[in-house]
Amino acid sequence: MPMAFKSTGLIPGVIGTIFVAVVATHCVHILVKTSRNLCKICRIPSLSYTATCEYAFKHGPKQLRQYSTFVRYFADSAMAGICIGGTSVYVLFIATSLRDILKSFYPDNVHSIPTYCWMLLLPLILITQIRYLKFLEPFSFFANICLLTTFGITCYYIFSDLRQSTDTELATSVTNWPVFLSTAIFAMEGINVVMPIENEMADPEKFLGCPGVLNMTMVLVAALYGTIGLVGYLRYGKQVEDIITLNLPRDEIIALSAKVLVAVAVFFTYCLQMYAPMDIIWTRLQDRVPRKFHNIGQIFLRTISVTITVLLAAAVPDLGLLISLVGAIFFSTLGLLIPVVVQTVHRWERGLGKYKYMLWKNGFLLLFYVLVLVTGCYTSIKNIVDKFS
Repeated sequence: MPMAFKSTGLIPGVIGTIFVAVVATHCVHILVKTSRNLCKICRIPSLSYTATCEYAFKHGPKQLRQYSTFVRYFADSAMAGICIGGTSVYVLFIATSLRDILKSFYPDNVHSIPTYCWMLLLPLILITQIRYLKFLEPFSFFANICLLTTFGITCYYIFSDLRQSTDTELATSVTNWPVFLSTAIFAMEGINVVMPIENEMADPEKFLGCPGVLNMTMVLVAALYGTIGLVGYLRYGKQVEDIITLNLPRDEIIALSAKVLVAVAVFFTYCLQMYAPMDIIWTRLQDRVPRKFHNIGQIFLRTISVTITVLLAAAVPDLGLLISLVGAIFFSTLGLLIPVVVQTVHRWERGLGKYKYMLWKNGFLLLFYVLVLVTGCYTSIKNIVDKFS
Protein backbone atom coordinates (compact mmCIF):
# COMPACT_ATOMS: atom_id res chain seq x y z
CA MET A 1 0.00 0.00 0.00
CA PRO A 2 2.83 2.55 0.54
CA MET A 3 3.89 1.76 -3.02
CA ALA A 4 0.29 2.38 -4.14
CA PHE A 5 0.24 5.73 -2.32
CA LYS A 6 3.39 6.67 -4.23
CA SER A 7 1.32 6.44 -7.44
CA THR A 8 -1.34 8.93 -6.29
CA GLY A 9 0.06 11.06 -3.50
CA LEU A 10 -1.33 11.52 0.01
CA ILE A 11 -4.80 13.00 -0.55
CA PRO A 12 -6.00 10.81 -3.49
CA GLY A 13 -4.47 7.80 -1.71
CA VAL A 14 -6.57 8.29 1.42
CA ILE A 15 -9.75 9.04 -0.55
CA GLY A 16 -9.09 6.16 -2.95
CA THR A 17 -8.57 3.67 -0.11
CA ILE A 18 -11.95 4.60 1.40
CA PHE A 19 -13.66 4.47 -2.00
CA VAL A 20 -12.26 1.07 -2.95
CA ALA A 21 -13.18 -0.33 0.48
CA VAL A 22 -16.78 0.94 0.14
CA VAL A 23 -17.15 -0.47 -3.39
CA ALA A 24 -15.61 -3.83 -2.43
CA THR A 25 -17.86 -4.10 0.63
CA HIS A 26 -20.97 -3.20 -1.36
CA CYS A 27 -20.20 -5.83 -4.02
CA VAL A 28 -19.88 -8.47 -1.31
CA HIS A 29 -23.21 -7.34 0.13
CA ILE A 30 -25.07 -7.67 -3.17
CA LEU A 31 -23.52 -11.05 -3.92
CA VAL A 32 -24.43 -12.49 -0.50
CA LYS A 33 -27.98 -11.07 -0.67
CA THR A 34 -28.44 -12.52 -4.15
CA SER A 35 -27.16 -15.88 -2.95
CA ARG A 36 -29.59 -15.87 -0.02
CA ASN A 37 -32.55 -15.02 -2.26
CA LEU A 38 -31.63 -17.82 -4.65
CA CYS A 39 -31.37 -20.26 -1.75
CA LYS A 40 -34.96 -19.41 -0.78
CA ILE A 41 -36.19 -19.71 -4.35
CA CYS A 42 -34.42 -23.04 -4.95
CA ARG A 43 -34.92 -24.30 -1.37
CA ILE A 44 -31.19 -24.94 -0.97
CA PRO A 45 -29.37 -24.34 2.35
CA SER A 46 -26.37 -22.61 0.78
CA LEU A 47 -24.69 -21.81 -2.53
CA SER A 48 -21.05 -21.32 -3.45
CA TYR A 49 -19.78 -18.31 -5.39
CA THR A 50 -19.89 -20.05 -8.77
CA ALA A 51 -23.21 -21.79 -8.01
CA THR A 52 -24.74 -18.39 -7.17
CA CYS A 53 -23.67 -17.11 -10.59
CA GLU A 54 -25.14 -20.16 -12.34
CA TYR A 55 -28.47 -20.13 -10.47
CA ALA A 56 -28.92 -16.37 -10.99
CA PHE A 57 -28.95 -16.95 -14.75
CA LYS A 58 -30.84 -20.23 -14.49
CA HIS A 59 -33.70 -18.46 -12.66
CA GLY A 60 -33.34 -15.12 -14.43
CA PRO A 61 -34.85 -13.83 -17.69
CA LYS A 62 -35.73 -16.66 -20.10
CA GLN A 63 -33.45 -15.41 -22.87
CA LEU A 64 -30.45 -15.57 -20.51
CA ARG A 65 -31.03 -19.01 -18.96
CA GLN A 66 -29.15 -20.77 -21.74
CA TYR A 67 -25.97 -19.00 -20.59
CA SER A 68 -26.05 -20.35 -17.01
CA THR A 69 -23.43 -23.03 -17.65
CA PHE A 70 -21.16 -20.58 -19.47
CA VAL A 71 -21.43 -18.11 -16.59
CA ARG A 72 -20.39 -20.83 -14.13
CA TYR A 73 -17.36 -21.69 -16.26
CA PHE A 74 -16.53 -17.99 -16.53
CA ALA A 75 -16.68 -17.62 -12.73
CA ASP A 76 -14.53 -20.75 -12.34
CA SER A 77 -12.01 -19.26 -14.77
CA ALA A 78 -11.93 -16.00 -12.80
CA MET A 79 -11.33 -18.02 -9.62
CA ALA A 80 -8.50 -19.90 -11.33
CA GLY A 81 -7.08 -16.58 -12.56
CA ILE A 82 -7.05 -15.19 -9.04
CA CYS A 83 -5.32 -18.38 -7.85
CA ILE A 84 -2.64 -18.33 -10.55
CA GLY A 85 -2.15 -14.56 -10.50
CA GLY A 86 -2.29 -14.22 -6.72
CA THR A 87 0.11 -17.07 -6.01
CA SER A 88 2.46 -15.76 -8.71
CA VAL A 89 2.63 -12.56 -6.68
CA TYR A 90 3.42 -14.74 -3.64
CA VAL A 91 6.31 -16.38 -5.51
CA LEU A 92 7.68 -13.00 -6.54
CA PHE A 93 7.19 -11.70 -3.01
CA ILE A 94 9.28 -14.55 -1.57
CA ALA A 95 11.93 -14.28 -4.29
CA THR A 96 12.29 -10.51 -3.81
CA SER A 97 12.56 -10.89 -0.04
CA LEU A 98 15.05 -13.75 -0.40
CA ARG A 99 17.23 -11.70 -2.72
CA ASP A 100 17.23 -8.80 -0.27
CA ILE A 101 18.09 -11.09 2.66
CA LEU A 102 21.03 -12.71 0.87
CA LYS A 103 22.21 -9.30 -0.29
CA SER A 104 22.77 -8.43 3.39
CA PHE A 105 25.26 -11.31 3.73
CA TYR A 106 26.70 -11.59 0.21
CA PRO A 107 26.43 -8.14 -1.44
CA ASP A 108 28.73 -9.14 -4.30
CA ASN A 109 27.09 -12.47 -5.09
CA VAL A 110 23.41 -11.76 -5.69
CA HIS A 111 21.46 -13.36 -8.55
CA SER A 112 18.53 -11.96 -10.52
CA ILE A 113 14.99 -12.23 -9.15
CA PRO A 114 13.89 -14.78 -11.83
CA THR A 115 16.72 -17.04 -10.63
CA TYR A 116 15.33 -16.99 -7.11
CA CYS A 117 11.86 -17.69 -8.51
CA TRP A 118 13.12 -20.87 -10.16
CA MET A 119 15.01 -21.82 -6.99
CA LEU A 120 11.63 -21.86 -5.21
CA LEU A 121 10.04 -24.22 -7.74
CA LEU A 122 10.93 -27.54 -6.07
CA PRO A 123 10.11 -26.47 -2.46
CA LEU A 124 6.76 -25.07 -3.61
CA ILE A 125 5.93 -28.23 -5.57
CA LEU A 126 6.69 -30.37 -2.52
CA ILE A 127 4.65 -28.33 -0.04
CA THR A 128 1.71 -28.09 -2.46
CA GLN A 129 1.42 -31.89 -2.52
CA ILE A 130 -0.22 -31.72 0.95
CA ARG A 131 -3.84 -32.53 0.09
CA TYR A 132 -5.68 -32.40 3.41
CA LEU A 133 -6.64 -29.16 5.10
CA LYS A 134 -6.05 -30.51 8.61
CA PHE A 135 -2.35 -30.94 7.80
CA LEU A 136 -2.18 -27.33 6.58
CA GLU A 137 -3.64 -25.84 9.77
CA PRO A 138 -0.29 -25.79 11.64
CA PHE A 139 1.27 -23.96 8.68
CA SER A 140 -1.56 -21.43 8.78
CA PHE A 141 -1.07 -20.81 12.50
CA PHE A 142 2.70 -20.42 12.12
CA ALA A 143 2.29 -18.10 9.11
CA ASN A 144 -0.09 -15.86 11.08
CA ILE A 145 2.40 -15.62 13.95
CA CYS A 146 5.17 -14.68 11.49
CA LEU A 147 3.01 -12.03 9.80
CA LEU A 148 1.92 -10.53 13.10
CA THR A 149 5.54 -10.32 14.30
CA THR A 150 6.65 -8.77 11.01
CA PHE A 151 3.85 -6.22 11.18
CA GLY A 152 4.93 -5.22 14.69
CA ILE A 153 8.58 -4.84 13.69
CA THR A 154 7.67 -2.83 10.58
CA CYS A 155 5.48 -0.47 12.61
CA TYR A 156 8.31 -0.07 15.11
CA TYR A 157 10.72 1.14 12.42
CA ILE A 158 8.15 3.37 10.73
CA PHE A 159 6.78 5.08 13.84
CA SER A 160 10.03 5.27 15.80
CA ASP A 161 11.44 7.70 13.24
CA LEU A 162 8.33 9.03 11.54
CA ARG A 163 9.32 12.16 9.70
CA GLN A 164 7.91 13.32 6.41
CA SER A 165 10.14 12.55 3.48
CA THR A 166 11.11 15.55 1.40
CA ASP A 167 9.83 14.04 -1.86
CA THR A 168 6.27 13.13 -0.82
CA GLU A 169 3.48 14.71 -2.85
CA LEU A 170 -0.07 15.66 -1.96
CA ALA A 171 -1.20 14.49 -5.40
CA THR A 172 0.58 13.05 -8.42
CA SER A 173 -0.33 12.95 -12.10
CA VAL A 174 -3.68 11.30 -12.85
CA THR A 175 -1.95 8.99 -15.32
CA ASN A 176 -0.39 7.12 -12.37
CA TRP A 177 -3.66 6.60 -10.48
CA PRO A 178 -4.70 3.34 -12.24
CA VAL A 179 -1.77 1.61 -10.53
CA PHE A 180 -3.22 2.62 -7.17
CA LEU A 181 -6.72 1.35 -8.02
CA SER A 182 -5.42 -2.03 -9.20
CA THR A 183 -3.14 -2.41 -6.18
CA ALA A 184 -5.81 -1.38 -3.66
CA ILE A 185 -8.32 -3.80 -5.18
CA PHE A 186 -5.70 -6.57 -5.05
CA ALA A 187 -5.01 -5.77 -1.39
CA MET A 188 -8.57 -5.40 -0.07
CA GLU A 189 -10.62 -7.65 -2.33
CA GLY A 190 -11.46 -11.00 -0.72
CA ILE A 191 -14.77 -11.93 -2.32
CA ASN A 192 -13.51 -15.39 -3.30
CA VAL A 193 -13.47 -16.46 0.37
CA VAL A 194 -16.66 -14.64 1.41
CA MET A 195 -19.22 -17.30 0.47
CA PRO A 196 -17.43 -20.18 2.27
CA ILE A 197 -17.19 -18.03 5.43
CA GLU A 198 -20.83 -16.96 5.31
CA ASN A 199 -21.99 -20.52 4.62
CA GLU A 200 -20.02 -21.91 7.59
CA MET A 201 -21.18 -19.33 10.15
CA ALA A 202 -23.36 -20.59 13.01
CA ASP A 203 -25.51 -17.46 12.60
CA PRO A 204 -25.18 -16.26 8.98
CA GLU A 205 -27.58 -13.37 9.63
CA LYS A 206 -24.80 -11.62 11.56
CA PHE A 207 -22.59 -11.56 8.48
CA LEU A 208 -24.38 -8.58 6.90
CA GLY A 209 -26.28 -5.80 8.58
CA CYS A 210 -25.10 -2.98 10.80
CA PRO A 211 -22.58 -3.29 12.21
CA GLY A 212 -22.28 -6.91 11.01
CA VAL A 213 -19.19 -9.07 10.62
CA LEU A 214 -18.48 -7.92 7.06
CA ASN A 215 -18.79 -4.18 7.75
CA MET A 216 -16.67 -4.32 10.90
CA THR A 217 -14.01 -6.36 9.13
CA MET A 218 -13.82 -4.06 6.10
CA VAL A 219 -13.61 -0.95 8.29
CA LEU A 220 -10.67 -2.55 10.10
CA VAL A 221 -9.03 -3.64 6.84
CA ALA A 222 -9.44 -0.20 5.23
CA ALA A 223 -8.10 1.54 8.33
CA LEU A 224 -5.13 -0.82 8.53
CA TYR A 225 -4.17 -0.59 4.85
CA GLY A 226 -4.82 3.15 4.72
CA THR A 227 -2.69 3.83 7.79
CA ILE A 228 0.22 1.69 6.61
CA GLY A 229 0.01 3.17 3.11
CA LEU A 230 -0.08 6.71 4.44
CA VAL A 231 2.66 6.51 7.07
CA GLY A 232 4.84 4.24 4.91
CA TYR A 233 4.74 6.77 2.08
CA LEU A 234 5.27 9.68 4.51
CA ARG A 235 8.31 7.93 5.97
CA TYR A 236 10.07 6.82 2.78
CA GLY A 237 8.50 8.96 0.03
CA LYS A 238 9.46 8.00 -3.51
CA GLN A 239 12.13 5.69 -2.11
CA VAL A 240 9.46 3.29 -0.80
CA GLU A 241 9.83 -0.24 -2.18
CA ASP A 242 7.17 -2.58 -3.54
CA ILE A 243 7.36 -4.41 -0.20
CA ILE A 244 7.63 -2.10 2.80
CA THR A 245 9.95 -4.56 4.60
CA LEU A 246 12.58 -3.95 1.89
CA ASN A 247 12.93 -0.41 3.24
CA LEU A 248 13.98 -1.71 6.65
CA PRO A 249 17.72 -1.52 7.48
CA ARG A 250 19.93 -4.33 6.15
CA ASP A 251 22.44 -4.16 8.99
CA GLU A 252 20.11 -4.65 11.96
CA ILE A 253 19.18 -8.12 13.18
CA ILE A 254 15.58 -7.17 14.08
CA ALA A 255 14.91 -5.76 10.63
CA LEU A 256 16.53 -8.78 9.00
CA SER A 257 14.40 -11.14 11.09
CA ALA A 258 11.27 -9.33 9.86
CA LYS A 259 12.29 -9.97 6.25
CA VAL A 260 12.94 -13.64 6.99
CA LEU A 261 9.64 -14.04 8.85
CA VAL A 262 7.55 -12.45 6.11
CA ALA A 263 9.19 -14.65 3.46
CA VAL A 264 8.49 -17.76 5.56
CA ALA A 265 4.91 -16.66 6.22
CA VAL A 266 4.14 -16.09 2.54
CA PHE A 267 5.81 -19.42 1.65
CA PHE A 268 3.43 -21.31 3.95
CA THR A 269 0.48 -19.16 2.86
CA TYR A 270 1.18 -20.19 -0.74
CA CYS A 271 0.14 -23.79 -0.12
CA LEU A 272 -2.98 -22.61 1.70
CA GLN A 273 -3.99 -20.41 -1.25
CA MET A 274 -3.44 -23.32 -3.64
CA TYR A 275 -5.53 -25.76 -1.60
CA ALA A 276 -9.04 -24.64 -2.58
CA PRO A 277 -8.51 -24.24 -6.37
CA MET A 278 -6.61 -27.53 -6.57
CA ASP A 279 -9.45 -29.25 -4.75
CA ILE A 280 -12.07 -27.69 -7.05
CA ILE A 281 -10.16 -28.49 -10.25
CA TRP A 282 -9.48 -32.07 -9.20
CA THR A 283 -13.15 -32.58 -8.30
CA ARG A 284 -14.04 -31.63 -11.88
CA LEU A 285 -11.30 -33.81 -13.41
CA GLN A 286 -11.25 -36.97 -11.30
CA ASP A 287 -14.15 -38.67 -13.11
CA ARG A 288 -12.20 -38.42 -16.37
CA VAL A 289 -9.09 -40.07 -14.92
CA PRO A 290 -8.92 -43.85 -14.25
CA ARG A 291 -8.99 -44.50 -10.50
CA LYS A 292 -5.58 -46.19 -10.47
CA PHE A 293 -4.03 -42.97 -11.84
CA HIS A 294 -5.69 -40.60 -9.34
CA ASN A 295 -2.56 -40.18 -7.23
CA ILE A 296 -0.34 -39.54 -10.24
CA GLY A 297 -2.98 -37.21 -11.67
CA GLN A 298 -3.05 -35.10 -8.51
CA ILE A 299 0.75 -34.89 -8.42
CA PHE A 300 0.83 -33.85 -12.08
CA LEU A 301 -1.95 -31.24 -11.65
CA ARG A 302 -0.28 -29.61 -8.64
CA THR A 303 3.16 -29.66 -10.26
CA ILE A 304 1.88 -28.02 -13.45
CA SER A 305 -0.05 -25.38 -11.48
CA VAL A 306 2.97 -24.44 -9.35
CA THR A 307 5.19 -24.32 -12.44
CA ILE A 308 2.78 -21.88 -14.13
CA THR A 309 2.86 -19.54 -11.11
CA VAL A 310 6.66 -19.61 -10.99
CA LEU A 311 6.85 -19.04 -14.76
CA LEU A 312 4.58 -15.99 -14.52
CA ALA A 313 6.56 -14.58 -11.59
CA ALA A 314 9.85 -15.08 -13.45
CA ALA A 315 8.40 -13.49 -16.60
CA VAL A 316 7.36 -10.29 -14.76
CA PRO A 317 9.99 -9.91 -12.01
CA ASP A 318 8.58 -6.65 -10.66
CA LEU A 319 6.26 -7.07 -7.71
CA GLY A 320 4.45 -3.74 -8.03
CA LEU A 321 3.72 -4.20 -11.73
CA LEU A 322 2.57 -7.80 -11.30
CA ILE A 323 0.26 -6.87 -8.42
CA SER A 324 -1.23 -4.06 -10.50
CA LEU A 325 -1.77 -6.33 -13.52
CA VAL A 326 -3.33 -9.19 -11.54
CA GLY A 327 -5.53 -6.78 -9.59
CA ALA A 328 -6.76 -5.05 -12.75
CA ILE A 329 -7.67 -8.27 -14.58
CA PHE A 330 -8.68 -10.95 -12.10
CA PHE A 331 -9.55 -9.34 -8.77
CA SER A 332 -11.65 -6.61 -10.40
CA THR A 333 -13.51 -9.19 -12.51
CA LEU A 334 -14.33 -11.42 -9.55
CA GLY A 335 -14.99 -8.59 -7.11
CA LEU A 336 -16.73 -6.02 -9.32
CA LEU A 337 -18.00 -7.35 -12.65
CA ILE A 338 -19.55 -10.66 -11.62
CA PRO A 339 -21.48 -9.46 -8.51
CA VAL A 340 -22.90 -6.50 -10.45
CA VAL A 341 -24.02 -8.64 -13.40
CA VAL A 342 -25.41 -11.39 -11.15
CA GLN A 343 -27.52 -8.96 -9.10
CA THR A 344 -28.82 -7.19 -12.21
CA VAL A 345 -29.85 -10.46 -13.86
CA HIS A 346 -31.45 -11.76 -10.66
CA ARG A 347 -33.48 -8.58 -10.05
CA TRP A 348 -34.36 -7.88 -13.68
CA GLU A 349 -37.82 -9.47 -13.46
CA ARG A 350 -38.20 -9.06 -9.67
CA GLY A 351 -37.86 -5.29 -9.56
CA LEU A 352 -34.84 -2.99 -9.72
CA GLY A 353 -36.01 -0.69 -6.94
CA LYS A 354 -37.59 2.74 -7.02
CA TYR A 355 -36.76 4.58 -10.24
CA LYS A 356 -34.71 1.47 -11.11
CA TYR A 357 -31.93 2.77 -8.89
CA MET A 358 -30.19 -0.64 -8.94
CA LEU A 359 -29.76 -0.36 -12.70
CA TRP A 360 -28.21 3.10 -12.41
CA LYS A 361 -26.01 2.07 -9.48
CA ASN A 362 -24.83 -1.12 -11.18
CA GLY A 363 -24.23 0.81 -14.40
CA PHE A 364 -21.89 3.13 -12.48
CA LEU A 365 -20.08 0.13 -10.93
CA LEU A 366 -19.76 -1.46 -14.35
CA LEU A 367 -18.17 1.72 -15.72
CA PHE A 368 -15.80 1.73 -12.75
CA TYR A 369 -14.86 -1.89 -13.53
CA VAL A 370 -14.15 -1.02 -17.16
CA LEU A 371 -12.05 1.96 -16.00
CA VAL A 372 -9.99 -0.24 -13.67
CA LEU A 373 -9.61 -3.01 -16.26
CA VAL A 374 -8.63 -0.84 -19.21
CA THR A 375 -6.47 1.76 -17.48
CA GLY A 376 -4.94 -0.76 -15.07
CA CYS A 377 -3.99 -3.19 -17.83
CA TYR A 378 -2.72 -0.44 -20.14
CA THR A 379 -0.61 1.24 -17.47
CA SER A 380 0.78 -2.04 -16.10
CA ILE A 381 1.63 -3.50 -19.51
CA LYS A 382 3.14 -0.21 -20.67
CA ASN A 383 5.32 -0.02 -17.55
CA ILE A 384 6.34 -3.67 -17.95
CA VAL A 385 7.37 -3.08 -21.58
CA ASP A 386 9.21 0.14 -20.72
CA LYS A 387 11.05 -1.47 -17.83
CA PHE A 388 12.14 -4.74 -19.45
CA SER A 389 12.64 -3.71 -23.07
